[in-house]
Amino acid sequence: MKPGNAISRTRTATMRWFGGWSGVDPGAWLHWSVDFRQCRPGQIRLGAGCVVERSAWLNVPTPDAPDGALTLAPGCAIGRNNVISAKNSIRIEEAVVTGPQVLIMDHAHEFEDVERPILHQGVTEGGTIVVESGCWIGFGACVVSNRGELRIGRNSIVAANAVVTSSVPPRTIVAGAPARPIRAFNEATGLWERVEEPCPQPR
Repeated sequence: MKPGNAISRTRTATMRWFGGWSGVDPGAWLHWSVDFRQCRPGQIRLGAGCVVERSAWLNVPTPDAPDGALTLAPGCAIGRNNVISAKNSIRIEEAVVTGPQVLIMDHAHEFEDVERPILHQGVTEGGTIVVESGCWIGFGACVVSNRGELRIGRNSIVAANAVVTSSVPPRTIVAGAPARPIRAFNEATGLWERVEEPCPQPR
């Protein structure tokens, strides 16, 4: 066993013993450098076989958030330097994989009062996020819900550096900022096919 793995397993066991990680399944693995912040035990839940890589930040910023506000289902693989921050509800389902430096956030910083520093204005009401099973979130992608439910459908792909602010259908590839569908799986042909952009309407 590598020294880093031994440290990670020891830290996980110690935190679970003292109740700080009461929602973490014994079969989950977190690198020792993971920043794990919740206002009370149980707001973050990790399922069996879930892996969270180096320097990720799992965060629930408010004590009012419900139990399981941030839930990673069994078999997820969360990449290096990810930031996942849940004020309301973020649920990442089975076998989702994220690349490095992914941001998933169900709220944002408030900025309506132009006379006050943004730092002092708190956060927005926000929405909720569900990443359905089998999805791949690429390097540097941002998934942010400002209101309502944002859902990334099963087995979809978010391309590197995409900015997702609205729901994605199942088996769809999205790219760009803001993210738009570029390919979708056609069940009739069994192929991933290009999504044609609608023609712009005259003004």
